[in-house]
Amino acid sequence: MAQSQGKVYIVGGGPGDPELLTLKAKSVIESADVIIYADSLVHPSIVDFAKPGAEVHGSKTLNLSEIMELTLESVRQGKTVARIQSGDPSIYGAVLEQMRILEEAQVDYEIIPGVSAAFAAAARLKVELTIPGGSQTVIMTRAQGRVSMPPGEQLKDLAAHGSTLVIFLSITRMFTVVRQLLEAGYTESTPVAVVYRVGWPDEKIIRGTLSDIAAKVRDAKITLQALIMVGEAMDPALLHHVPTTANGVSSSHLYASDYTHLYRRAEGESSDVEEGSSVDGGQ
Repeated sequence: MAQSQGKVYIVGGGPGDPELLTLKAKSVIESADVIIYADSLVHPSIVDFAKPGAEVHGSKTLNLSEIMELTLESVRQGKTVARIQSGDPSIYGAVLEQMRILEEAQVDYEIIPGVSAAFAAAARLKVELTIPGGSQTVIMTRAQGRVSMPPGEQLKDLAAHGSTLVIFLSITRMFTVVRQLLEAGYTESTPVAVVYRVGWPDEKIIRGTLSDIAAKVRDAKITLQALIMVGEAMDPALLHHVPTTANGVSSSHLYASDYTHLYRRAEGESSDVEEGSSVDGGQ
């Protein structure tokens, strides 16, 4: 690669709140010569970090060819380009096709991870997506619509696991989503949360169950930029009582006084327990 070429950073811009940018993302934005950001999804105040004289381009009206032509031309001029995506680029970020073009052009690039809307939404809901004694699996997916899903990844297939579901890009098919979840075995009482534009000033949180959530979303007139989060983890009652579970585990082992792991012995346990016993640092 020619020494005079610039570099491209694919930056996770987070869910909306500028304070959820990583330090590295902020640093890249501050130093970039050219910023291309998804202005329909990335909060505009994020590009306020741009240095004086930096070129700033919104990409919502640009197609892939136009975005990459601008990117490659800037790199040829020795400029640093920050391509800011919403959330984290690795989840429905539409960056694979951009990386292919950069690879073919032998352009140096780096990905800066960001806070996914899924985790920002969990934080706003005050939930833990994995519940001791309950679901230990989180599935991130979308409902089939204009984009088809591969065999085995239809919503009904994934829902059959009964795990925590985080459903992206599907809010316009809310009634279909509910129907498929019920057909897959979730009950009508299954807790659901819909989080609209998490981290933005107009953020909305709608809670309910599979019996009423679709009607609530319809009444709220939410048709874009919302996550559907399904499963027992969404139950706000978990914050106020310890549930009874089938396998007897209802709280994490990690900080339990009667649990031994690599760094701490259970209270009252002999000090001659073999080193490395019960090393699981998780739940």
